[in-house]
Amino acid sequence: MNGGRFLDNPFAADILLCLGFFTRLPLPDRQLTRSFTHALWAAPVAGLVVGVVAGVAGGLALWLSLPSGAAAVVALAAGILVTGALHEDGAADVADGFGGGRTRGDKLSIMRDSRIGSYGTLALILSALARWSAIASIATAEGGWVLLFVLIAAHAASRAVLPAFASIVAAARSDGLSAGIGIIDRNVALGALGIGFLALLPLGFGFAILSVLLLLAVFFGLAALARHQIGGQTGDVLGALQQSCEIVLLLAAAVILT
Repeated sequence: MNGGRFLDNPFAADILLCLGFFTRLPLPDRQLTRSFTHALWAAPVAGLVVGVVAGVAGGLALWLSLPSGAAAVVALAAGILVTGALHEDGAADVADGFGGGRTRGDKLSIMRDSRIGSYGTLALILSALARWSAIASIATAEGGWVLLFVLIAAHAASRAVLPAFASIVAAARSDGLSAGIGIIDRNVALGALGIGFLALLPLGFGFAILSVLLLLAVFFGLAALARHQIGGQTGDVLGALQQSCEIVLLLAAAVILT
């Protein structure tokens, strides 16, 4: 199968669409006709790629005899660079909007402001510290190979929940990224969730089940908060969901696997 025929395959096209959205990786310059709404089953596949990049970078740092803390910085930085801080930006906007706005309109307006406030700054700092500490702990106790699988699981599973969230929680705006996605088919959401669960299994069935329970708590907790604060979800809320799930999974791995 040549490259052109491969890219014509709908599964490959969906993966490329998600990689193009969720990462800043250089991809083939090709017009794709697949709908992003139907391609979102591949969101965890894009997360898997991000996890591989972060895990390889962290493992290489450990192989070069860097301290675990420094290797954790390298792994964290690699993941942020390959995604262009897409989800970090959304989480910061949510923190600013939910924390600084008085009314629903104020909150939505603040979330659209490109400037970052004190709540957003603190959210980014705390997110980075939580992830760094977990990655450093895993690197110290288990080494590069386990760290690689943990990062793959965290990045894939944290993106696997996004289609389901967008399908269950109504958009808070009539415009914007989330509203523009449209109605997500149940099979698309289930496919993404299935891939995310498979990414957790190499760390053990027990860990996978516990992770599902933790993800459910974050999922429904943020859904209730978003409905209360702004009446639904936005692209920024989806970014905050990804960050929250990634943090929870990394911390759970640091506790259980070390």
